[in-house]
Amino acid sequence: MLNTQDSMLAPLKKGGGWFTLPIKLLCFLLLITYIISSCTTIELYEKTIVIPKNKWSSSFKPEFNFTIKDTSTLYQVFFVIRHNEKYNYNNIWVKLYSQPPGDTLHNATYELLLATNEKGWLTSGMDDIYEHRIKLTDEIRLKSGNYKFIIENIMREDPLLNVMNVGLRVEKKK
Repeated sequence: MLNTQDSMLAPLKKGGGWFTLPIKLLCFLLLITYIISSCTTIELYEKTIVIPKNKWSSSFKPEFNFTIKDTSTLYQVFFVIRHNEKYNYNNIWVKLYSQPPGDTLHNATYELLLATNEKGWLTSGMDDIYEHRIKLTDEIRLKSGNYKFIIENIMREDPLLNVMNVGLRVEKKK
């Protein structure tokens, strides 16, 4: 008796036939897509720094350096913080130092809201870890050159417990 199911799968069992050509073509197209997409320019800068032992001391001031080449577009700057559920406050106070190309170091103080009594954390979390990306600037035009940013924790609690990472994100707006 002929088993039709076995006869239909025969080309697959032998490693050839009609099935292998589409798979090879699909793999080739995926490889080409990956190569092309990896050669495109990145539309943002983002870097986070690990806070030693999850205790952010005011003396530990993460520094971020990046270069702007495209002056024809607008950018937005974000503060990034990752903390666990034991973080004790609904906000964070930071001082942001910025040094544009060919200029002196400027600073600005920010109170950034992380939670409210009504809504809880203002971001989604994974297990007990929460990451916030908080907008620091509206869309701004940056001049060409090297930028330096420093973030200082200015909370009263020193060191500030349960902070895992802090960082900076600069997005290119379309």
